[in-house]
Amino acid sequence: MDLKILSGGAANGLVTALADAFRGAAGMGIAGDFGAVGVMRDRVLGGERLDAVILTRAILEQLAAGGHVDPASVRDVGRVSTATATRDGAPEPDVSSAEALRAALLAADAVYAPDTVRSTAGVHFAHVLDRLGAREAVAPKLREFPNGQTAMAAMAAGDDARPLGCTQITEILNTPGVRPLGDLPAGCGLVTTYSAGVLADAAQREAAETLIAILTAPENAAARRKAGFA
Repeated sequence: MDLKILSGGAANGLVTALADAFRGAAGMGIAGDFGAVGVMRDRVLGGERLDAVILTRAILEQLAAGGHVDPASVRDVGRVSTATATRDGAPEPDVSSAEALRAALLAADAVYAPDTVRSTAGVHFAHVLDRLGAREAVAPKLREFPNGQTAMAAMAAGDDARPLGCTQITEILNTPGVRPLGDLPAGCGLVTTYSAGVLADAAQREAAETLIAILTAPENAAARRKAGFA
């Protein structure tokens, strides 16, 4: 039986990179869904039977306070920035300042982002559009997807001349065919701490604790950095 987890899309690449180490230590694989943290939280609250979750620290604290996650099991995995990206081979716009980002958004012929209601990066991106006064202009070309990685995969597969994407850096790095342009500029940035925890009623508690230990182990710091965690 595989370990059952739910995770924000930000941790997909890291979990995949360390899956073999987990299999060697626990003797099982990982059956996981990765997506918008709001969707994952709602599935936990809905009573889905799980062993572990990897979500934002704020959501983990809420789930622990509600008795869904064992508070003693919660460990921080790392910090993830929200960044911009484009498709390989497409022009690289300047996004180094708020003014440059606004100009790039207005010049883009398609803008790719995760769910602007239930995903960490998507909610923040909607706020950035408001801050820049660009929401109305961007709306007709905004392409929303359930999570950042599906948004980036769609951008990679598209044929837009000037695509621009925004999601967490981990999802950009984990998607072939796109390249990061840089973190959101000063005044627009977001850095989110992701944490892992064991469900209070986990059927495979020991294996869940093993996964969390592997994800947060000092010897796996290089894997975390490569996946985009700071």
